[in-house]
Amino acid sequence: MSNKSLTAAELEVKLDESLDPVLSSRRTAAALAKALADIERAQQDFVLHWVDIIIKTNAEMAYQFAARAPEAFRLMPVPAIEEWVIHAMDVYDKQGLYPGCAALGQLRAFAVETAEAAHGIALEEIRHVLELFVQGLAGRPLKVEEAAETCTDTATLFLPARLHKFAERHDNFRLYKAMAAHLWAQTWYGTWRLAPGTSPLTETLSTYRDPEKALRLFHALETLRLNACIARELPGLYRDMQEVQRLSGEMHYPAAWKQAIQRLTSLEAGVSDSLALLPTLHEGEIPAPFCFQGILRPDRAQQAMQERLTREKELFREALGQLGGETAQAKPETETGTTPNPRQYAIEQLLDPDHPGQFIFRLLLDGQPVQPLADMRTLMDSIIQDLGQIPEDYLVAAGAGGYRQPADEKRPEDVWKGTYHEEGAFLYNEWDHRRNHYRKHWCVLRELDVHPDSDPFVARTLRKYHGVLPQLRKTFEALRGENKLLKKQINGDDVDFDALVEARADMQSGMELSERLFTKLHKFERDIAVMFMVDMSGSTKGWINDAERESLVLLCEALEILGDRYAIYGFSGMTRKRCELYRIKRFDEPYNEVVRQRIAGITPQDYTRMGATIRHLTKLLNDVEARTKLLITLSDGKPDDYDGYRGEYGIEDTRMSLIEAKRAGIHPFCITIDEAARDYLPHMYGAVNWTLVDEVRKLPLKVSDIYRRLTL
Repeated sequence: MSNKSLTAAELEVKLDESLDPVLSSRRTAAALAKALADIERAQQDFVLHWVDIIIKTNAEMAYQFAARAPEAFRLMPVPAIEEWVIHAMDVYDKQGLYPGCAALGQLRAFAVETAEAAHGIALEEIRHVLELFVQGLAGRPLKVEEAAETCTDTATLFLPARLHKFAERHDNFRLYKAMAAHLWAQTWYGTWRLAPGTSPLTETLSTYRDPEKALRLFHALETLRLNACIARELPGLYRDMQEVQRLSGEMHYPAAWKQAIQRLTSLEAGVSDSLALLPTLHEGEIPAPFCFQGILRPDRAQQAMQERLTREKELFREALGQLGGETAQAKPETETGTTPNPRQYAIEQLLDPDHPGQFIFRLLLDGQPVQPLADMRTLMDSIIQDLGQIPEDYLVAAGAGGYRQPADEKRPEDVWKGTYHEEGAFLYNEWDHRRNHYRKHWCVLRELDVHPDSDPFVARTLRKYHGVLPQLRKTFEALRGENKLLKKQINGDDVDFDALVEARADMQSGMELSERLFTKLHKFERDIAVMFMVDMSGSTKGWINDAERESLVLLCEALEILGDRYAIYGFSGMTRKRCELYRIKRFDEPYNEVVRQRIAGITPQDYTRMGATIRHLTKLLNDVEARTKLLITLSDGKPDDYDGYRGEYGIEDTRMSLIEAKRAGIHPFCITIDEAARDYLPHMYGAVNWTLVDEVRKLPLKVSDIYRRLTL
């Protein structure tokens, strides 16, 4: 390739070919080409390359990038320019054209941030660490999400996407920890836990002449109190918080705050003390916020708490009904043969000897302490965290039975019928090979249950294959009972004659006689977890669907003999917003009549978007403890979906998801009946990690045989 820069005329031709939909209306091709003609040839090639990539998403975005590219080269190195483009495309993916173009327009601000980012840290890198961190502190699990404002709604911690406040990366990480800890403390130490009968915080603050100032003052008072709580109970964490504040600048309180400091740092201080101090300090100066303080959003917190309390009250009353039913079975009838009176529940509040000023709450049933199950204990802790107690109207059993979803719970199947869209779904990245980058939280995946079918499909399958089932079972029984003969053991079941001959020869040559003269049979312990990923796309309709279901029946019969842990999930969907994973058998479920009816209920659905499914099943497999983990796909064709997830794009995303699975220690394998599989499966799975079954009718027996060979 020539290093000579393209002329304005040559560039105009190339740009006109790519950006015709935009340039024809603006007649700006000549001006754009002239600007690009002044940069180096390598830079021109870079711009044309990215124009070709972006144009596949949106022509206007491609034009906006090309127009700003010369300035970008003056401000940033090439890797930073790529980050700028990817960031803008991510914004476009999530928010649309206007915000995407605005992100491209914020070039100078991005260049400044990039220069600072060398010592910064991104939330995406440490999100999981922070979630584990706040869960370990205590209380309910909290999600961590990116946001422009640092705040919490009591269910989620909203933190900046990137921090580069300090010169050292580890200090920015400590600032993230301090922010997360402070937001966690608001819920744990009762910032939102107002006394019964008290007006909501927003109403209380609205009575002041300047409600916004009152909110900032309340936040400053609460920060003082929460810092004191953390200092008492988590001194190591508090030292980190002090250190990041020292790096940011020392805090100074006005002289009028002396009494407030004494009151709020005392052991008995609560949110009511902060509210009580508002009138006396409202007209005075408010100290500067701590670097980790963020802001308060009481309206969002109040809404999230109200929704949670409504849901948890119903769940708690149902749990009491279940607990009462279980204990009633163990309680004999009275001497007169009458049924005992309805069970009476109460909560006993005891001082916590390990944490002064705090309490332990114990559940009583008919005056006697009872130990609730772990799930019920977690529910109690969550209610107490919000209310500081469990109110009396919660202590009424709602009837026997286990937990059930509230009556207004939205069903995953209704995602297109309402407006809740991504609520309760799993969000997964998707690999865009053209950008060489992930599309963040691009796919919306939901787990659904296959509706059981009472059709006796399993019984028919067993009759159909009754001639080969005995041999199949015999093969797997032999595999299960495989033993290994260990030689040269110190003790064992028999004499190792080879070792004895060697020892005799050693002894005659003057060497010491070996003690390892025995053999021992060692039973081979199988430690395998296998996930079957079954294609339920529309193309499996007919014989293929029958063959897949028959394969699963024979596999289940064989695996029950073998004793391996296994799960079965089907997959289909339509577009990135509706990736659907169908539960057929979970790892912890027995192979029972319900599972058999689910297998019978497997029906063809829509399209074949594989990447999100593989990422979710990888996550499920990661939660299983096993030495060997397999992900076996049964499919009739290549990745495909309605919204362009086909061809090279779908293949490359699926390949990347399989690479991610391998990095997690999972061995993927694909069984297909697609004659064209030789063109794409070696690239996706590797040369030896797939197989073609050339006839659909052979699939059921082949699948069992392939599994046996994979797990030898």
